[in-house]
Amino acid sequence: MRKTLLLLLSLCLVHLLHAEDGYNLWLRYKRIDNNNLLLTSYRKTITAIQIKGHSPTMEAVRKELELGLNGLLDTHIPTKDTTTNTLIAGTREALNLEDKPTGPEGFLIISKVINGKHYTIITANTETGVLYGAFHFLRLIQTHQPIENLHITSSPRVKLRLLNHWDNLNRYVERGYAGISIWNWHTLPDYIDDRYIDYARANASIGINGAVLNNVNANATILTGPYLQKVAALANILRPYGIKVYLSARFSAPMEIGHLKTADPLNDTVRQWWQAKAKEIYQLIPDFGGFLVKANSEGQPGPQNYGRTHADGANMLAEAVAPFGGIIIWRAFVYDPQANDRFKQAYNEFTPLDGKFRKNVLVQVKNGPIDFQPREPFSPLFGAMPQTPLMMEFQLTQEYLGQGTHLVYEAPLFKEVLDADTYAKGPNSTIAKVIDGSLYDHTLSGIAGVSNIGNERNWTGHLFGQANWYALGRLAWDHTLSSEQIATEWIGQTFSNDPAVVTSIKQIMLASREAVVNYMTPLGLHHIMGNGHHYGPAPWSNKAPRPDWDPIYYHKADAKGIGFDRTATGTNALQQYQPAVRQLYADSNTCSDQYLLWFHHVSWQHKMHSGRTLWNELCHKYQEGVDTVSAMQHKWEQLKGYIDPERFHQVQMLLAIQHKEAIWWRNVCLLYFQTFSGMPFPANYEQPDHTLEYYQQQHFPYAPGN
Repeated sequence: MRKTLLLLLSLCLVHLLHAEDGYNLWLRYKRIDNNNLLLTSYRKTITAIQIKGHSPTMEAVRKELELGLNGLLDTHIPTKDTTTNTLIAGTREALNLEDKPTGPEGFLIISKVINGKHYTIITANTETGVLYGAFHFLRLIQTHQPIENLHITSSPRVKLRLLNHWDNLNRYVERGYAGISIWNWHTLPDYIDDRYIDYARANASIGINGAVLNNVNANATILTGPYLQKVAALANILRPYGIKVYLSARFSAPMEIGHLKTADPLNDTVRQWWQAKAKEIYQLIPDFGGFLVKANSEGQPGPQNYGRTHADGANMLAEAVAPFGGIIIWRAFVYDPQANDRFKQAYNEFTPLDGKFRKNVLVQVKNGPIDFQPREPFSPLFGAMPQTPLMMEFQLTQEYLGQGTHLVYEAPLFKEVLDADTYAKGPNSTIAKVIDGSLYDHTLSGIAGVSNIGNERNWTGHLFGQANWYALGRLAWDHTLSSEQIATEWIGQTFSNDPAVVTSIKQIMLASREAVVNYMTPLGLHHIMGNGHHYGPAPWSNKAPRPDWDPIYYHKADAKGIGFDRTATGTNALQQYQPAVRQLYADSNTCSDQYLLWFHHVSWQHKMHSGRTLWNELCHKYQEGVDTVSAMQHKWEQLKGYIDPERFHQVQMLLAIQHKEAIWWRNVCLLYFQTFSGMPFPANYEQPDHTLEYYQQQHFPYAPGN
């Protein structure tokens, strides 16, 4: 009996050790599944690995190729040059090759016969480029692509590809839904968690080359000596993987830790303090990226406290880091509670400053004019500052997208914005061309994602949150990739390359973003979630400290209709766009349904493109959102047996929560808006099972994000 029990315990332990929990992300490197012919072909093509160079970066290349190939091919690949079929990785200089990769981060992967020997060569102008090439080569095998006759050149379209961590020094992550911060500031710099290395590997594998380590609502303590030692320790870990560290700087730091009486950016003593601080940082971290700054927004200090402009503040900091090659990223997320439309504020504050920023300043603009809503029109700033390099800011952590419990694949959202046409220089002046610098010939370019990473075992809380991290990196490298291509890659590396599995999961992913728009904020509704937590619906909310934090400010529902009039008869925010864009939205009869209530206050009887009244279309969209989640659940259930039990069950439970909360959103919003429309729910739709009063009495003081 005892032996039997011990055997069972041993088997359980083995199962736990080999259970899939999502920790390995898309770098699982499992043996090529269900395709022996392909496995045999790969084994014949690569019989040995040879690494040219012994630097920390080339050691990272060696370790990754060994780990990846030995796992994927389920065999030991020796690290030496053999008679034939060797994989060689090294810089063009180290390999003495005439073939020229593109730029400092681009790579070249080619198949060559040299002196009768067959080689697969991964090369680049820099070691970081070689690392990117190695990860790309492993991706080819992970996704079952041919590798016999390769000629691949690739280089990033965007220079700075960053994660912005909204992590505080106490490890609380603002708007974070995957646990506490992965940075353990208390044990740094002496204790280096292996998780930091795996974080670096994951980012390098998708081309991310920078990390802002701390919250934009910054604490000046991060700039003190002891904490800079901790930052330097992280920089040392990330450096071999081509990742620079950046810090969010608190504008009032000269007063808080420098004991000055002012932080005025035109004060000589203040300027000297920042210059000395920059020198101190670069002595510890020679490749420090620079500062990210949130100023004069939501209570954060900034240059306007002293009657100065955003350009004055950014240029002061830019002057301090310029001698060391650093940059300043200045956020354009500002809004004045006294303005008649929060939509307009960033444009009003920043367009007069176009051309007044130093060359090492990027202005970072959120994708939409409000705040990371499920769907927003693009920010008009993207078509209005030709002399200033603008950096895109997306949000990976799902603050307004169901937080950590909803499956929402964000690549369609990212692509919707990147492919949007600003018409700034005529047709095809897409936002992608604005942010990659090509539209206005800017050499500095960038794209950032507010990180959804925490200390949860699977990194992102919801397993499918990993796909959004992955998508950000892939689109920052190449914004011409489609949402479908990226999903196919991620599924193949994360779950399986079985065509039936890939098709089913891809259908779930590609439907998910539109589903959340429909069950939360269809037809252009926006910002109707509860205050503070942003967790669930509260369209009735009207008691926030400032009006532009309240849902009623945005939906403006009354007996006549619903929506925010931003045309010439309203706030005229539409005027901030180029004429061709204005024309798309100016007429409520021709405006797309997606943005109707963003730009128009229309009657409940307004005839929609479907032929339904606005009220009936609203009911239809909310129900459609719920129905889509039901379909997502059904498709996932059909994958039982194809997905490992641990991850299958985790996603299964979260989809059940999402379905319940989609119904909650639908019921709350329709019951509330019905008090204005006075119209019945269509008989063929599921009716709410509680009263509006029941939902209004619910409170969530401890929901994540409060």
